[in-house]
Amino acid sequence: MNVPPAEFTSYYGRPVLKAPVWKWDIAAYLFTGGLAAGSSLLAAGGQLTGRPALRRAGRVTALAAVSASTYFLIHDLGRPSRFHHMLRVAKLTSPMSVGTWILAAFGPAAGVAAVAEAAPLLPERGLLGLGRRLLPPAGQAAGLAAAVTAPALATYTGVLLADTAVPSWHEAYPELPAIFAGSALASGAGVGLIAAPTTQAGPARRMAVAGAALELWGSHRVENRLGLLSEPYAVGTAGRLLRAGRSLTAAGLAGALMGRRSRVLSALSGGALLAASVCTRFGIFHGGVASARDPKYTVVPQRERVRERDSQDPHSGSGAGPGGG
Repeated sequence: MNVPPAEFTSYYGRPVLKAPVWKWDIAAYLFTGGLAAGSSLLAAGGQLTGRPALRRAGRVTALAAVSASTYFLIHDLGRPSRFHHMLRVAKLTSPMSVGTWILAAFGPAAGVAAVAEAAPLLPERGLLGLGRRLLPPAGQAAGLAAAVTAPALATYTGVLLADTAVPSWHEAYPELPAIFAGSALASGAGVGLIAAPTTQAGPARRMAVAGAALELWGSHRVENRLGLLSEPYAVGTAGRLLRAGRSLTAAGLAGALMGRRSRVLSALSGGALLAASVCTRFGIFHGGVASARDPKYTVVPQRERVRERDSQDPHSGSGAGPGGG
């Protein structure tokens, strides 16, 4: 009688991998960080091309999103002091340490840029009048500084996930930063399409095209390139979320391109792009967690790598010593 196929359930009664303890707040952190980055790029585009509605919407959204992102991160850490302690060291080999410093650099710049939008509301005389004159140039410089930091903020979380032992995250290390960059661009474009009149939404439409292309390419790759490790992204909660994300991205992109003269259609497409970004981030998160919980996603790829290595080197593992067999 043949031995029945092995069922990978545990390693001597213990899980092969410890599944991430992160909860929904980390998935929300992934989304809001990307939204902050995309919105700051949108604001910089509005600033450099003389589109005040885009600039204003991007700056305000960037500050709100990075504030929410910081809250979700601190909530996951458990105590605010832990975030402070992470700033006591800088470790270039740790994506978490690098990401903390990126967040710390981006947040104040986004804050100054957003506060500068309130300058016209200040009185013209006195101390507040001085603020009315100084805030706009400070906001211009801070807005560009936030935009320079934005690509790192958008992508470092992809590097952070890929740097773990979670199988479907680790194996997708080439695609995750690209997916998160595309998601950030698409969400920032969504803000612009919702908030700006169609005459000022040109940069947002171009961001939507670039973001959708990156996001759709990356999602397709992780669902087809990884072999067995693509499965967690195609089934269950992750599969449903990623399929919804692709559909919403395609719908948002189509609406952005066809809604050049329709404010309603432009706003609807912006909402679709924002919803797509949420679905993509949560889908990637759930796919990785599912791959860590099922031992087959750890054991089977390991055995395949061993077999491939042995087939390339027929003498490996033969037991022969230096003097021969």
